[in-house]
Amino acid sequence: MLLDADNVYYRELNQQIRELVAKGETEFEIVNVRGQRYIADGLDGDLKFLIHGVPGQDMAAFMRGPTIRVEGNVQDGVANTMDEGLIIINGMAGDVVGYAMRGGKVLIKGDVGYRVGIHMKAYKEKFPVLVIGGKAGDFLGEYMAGGAIILLGMITGKPDAPICGRSMGTGMHGGVIYVRGEIPAEQLGPNLKVEPVDAEDMKLITENLEQFCREFGVDLKAVLTEPFQRVKPFSHRPYGNLYVAC
Repeated sequence: MLLDADNVYYRELNQQIRELVAKGETEFEIVNVRGQRYIADGLDGDLKFLIHGVPGQDMAAFMRGPTIRVEGNVQDGVANTMDEGLIIINGMAGDVVGYAMRGGKVLIKGDVGYRVGIHMKAYKEKFPVLVIGGKAGDFLGEYMAGGAIILLGMITGKPDAPICGRSMGTGMHGGVIYVRGEIPAEQLGPNLKVEPVDAEDMKLITENLEQFCREFGVDLKAVLTEPFQRVKPFSHRPYGNLYVAC
């Protein structure tokens, strides 16, 4: 189903999508997207979206299952509390991507903004994964509780910037951040440890990078020429000593 979003208000566009889904449509191509918010929010099942343009805030929030490919950049809040599904962004992404993301996968070819992966979590079989081909802003993985972030720093519009901004992993108490190459010590948040990856880590990293490279036409061998580091918290209660028991 081809939809033209040119001059269509975001509520009207989303209502049209929901009505078509209710009638049994499962595949959508949406053109001329220019900042319309909340696309595919809360949708369930085996739905597929191909989006041309720049979706607005909170695309795929609370989504459970669909696949979305965006041929362009995206604004803030992609995959907010997403439970399941796949998002492929052939461009850059804004702030707070994957906020409280509980499952599924987000692949981003380029750079991302601030507080990406904040409050990511995992539960039972749910294990969210976020792969970033470029660089990240401040507070990557802030308060992270589960899942994995893979940061490559390769496909970037900021060649002179560090691979991540300040305070990576601040408040992190679960999950793991994998970084290709060196991690500037001054960019790390407190109570974190940086270690070389092991064979189990590389299995997870490689499986996800194979998919990333297929989607974006990137050479996997070139990605794997640099070693990866693992960032994890020292404790599951990094600030436990700040609180007084009553």
